[in-house]
Parts: sequence; C-alpha cells; structure tokens
Amino acid sequence: MRTYGRTRNVLTGAKTWWVVTTDVNGYNDSVFVTALAQVIKLNLGESPFFGDWGIPAHPAVVMQLYPDYYMVLTQQRFAGHFASLLLTKIPDAVDEDGRPAPSYMINVLTSYGSTVGVRVAPDYPMEQPI
Repeated sequence: MRTYGRTRNVLTGAKTWWVVTTDVNGYNDSVFVTALAQVIKLNLGESPFFGDWGIPAHPAVVMQLYPDYYMVLTQQRFAGHFASLLLTKIPDAVDEDGRPAPSYMINVLTSYGSTVGVRVAPDYPMEQPI
C-alpha cells in the first residue's frame, strides 16, 4: 500500500509531502496512521472523491464546538486497521492565546504492539483554502 502525508516545518513553515508505504515486515500501520492524520486535516467536503470524510474544522473553530460526531466517524472508519484506536476529546483545551480550541488526543496501538500518542489541535491562524 502507499499513501502521501504532508508535514509542516514549525520553524520555517515549509510544507513537504512524504510517501508512506508498507514496511519491510508487511505491516500497513504507518500507511493507516498517515491516512488518519490526513483525514483529520481534511475539511469536510474538501475531497472530490470522499466528500463525507474529514471534519468541519473552520465551523468548529469559529463556533467553538467540538466536531465529535465527525471524529467518531473517523475513529470507526480506521479502528479495524489497528489493535486499538482511541480519539478522545480534551475538555477545556485552550490555545497559546487562551482561546478555547477543539482538541483531541489520539492513541494508536499498532498491529505489532507499538503505541503512538499525539495531541491534535487546530492551527491558528487557520490555513485558508487556495
């Protein structure tokens, strides 16, 4: 399997696309973790092929409402690819300026027993679509 993931350098802001493939032992966990990250970054309706994938990030930040329903859908879609996948809302999370920010903790237990834990919060200022 193969997928692509984009990262952003926090110092320079430069964005880089990376190719992620099945590892040498035949596990696709890296591919699915990358795909999960890309789906969480995806705005709802942004993909021409998977319009119901992603989260309504801009409305969530503007209205300060957690996109729980869409995170649960994402968890259900990816849970079968891991030994365990937990997307947990972080209550009363705030950004560096003290504003409320919808944030989640993502914990993954891969098929080969490795754990991945990451906190996800929207970037300020939000990226504007081109």
